[in-house]
Amino acid sequence: MKVTYYGQSCVEFDFDGTKVLLDPFISQNPLAEGIDIDRIKPDYIFLSHAHGDHVADMAHIQKQSNATVAAIVETAAWVKSQGVPEDKVIDFNFGGTLDLPFGKVKMVYALHTNSTPDGPYAGVAAGFVFFVGEKKIYFAGDTALTMEMKLLADLALDWAFLPIGGHYTMDVDDALRAADFVQCKNVIGIHYNTFPPISIDPEQAAATFSAAGKKLYLPLIGGEILL
Repeated sequence: MKVTYYGQSCVEFDFDGTKVLLDPFISQNPLAEGIDIDRIKPDYIFLSHAHGDHVADMAHIQKQSNATVAAIVETAAWVKSQGVPEDKVIDFNFGGTLDLPFGKVKMVYALHTNSTPDGPYAGVAAGFVFFVGEKKIYFAGDTALTMEMKLLADLALDWAFLPIGGHYTMDVDDALRAADFVQCKNVIGIHYNTFPPISIDPEQAAATFSAAGKKLYLPLIGGEILL
């Protein structure tokens, strides 16, 4: 299986042929201008929350792919209001686990606000843990460092996708602590460098993780990592 990074917090998993897209924000991201969203056709779309830099391309990509969209209850209601057919929307909540053809997905805690691009309340933000084959992958979404992350330590996670840009989410130092909390040595950074407030020095960030005995992966936009 592999993952493709499309910038900001948008990644697409290829779980042995089943494609799962998270937080699609591509066409409005100038750093991702080389990505043709018309070529992205996932089977599933997961949304950590409904801020514009996580859902901007949801409706377009869902329509062209007929993907099933999964999100916390209130965000899922907004998804339906965007014209996504009801039978293509899965709403669930914290503690809930979806049993899907490619594996299982559990919704876990995240500490962040949540509203739709036009302003209304959209529930709260969330993270996900994917259980696919023998792999366990944590996608934190937008979050601050929280003690609840320690609840994931006994899962023996293979990979963790953690925000590292600071200002709106964890910064590099807090992400390193989060990696300790969840007991995961392989981290893929998300939510950085898209806007000035979340700019980081990638080399320094990688060195910070390396000094702590962990690996921080920062793929180029459009780049792939084998999981």
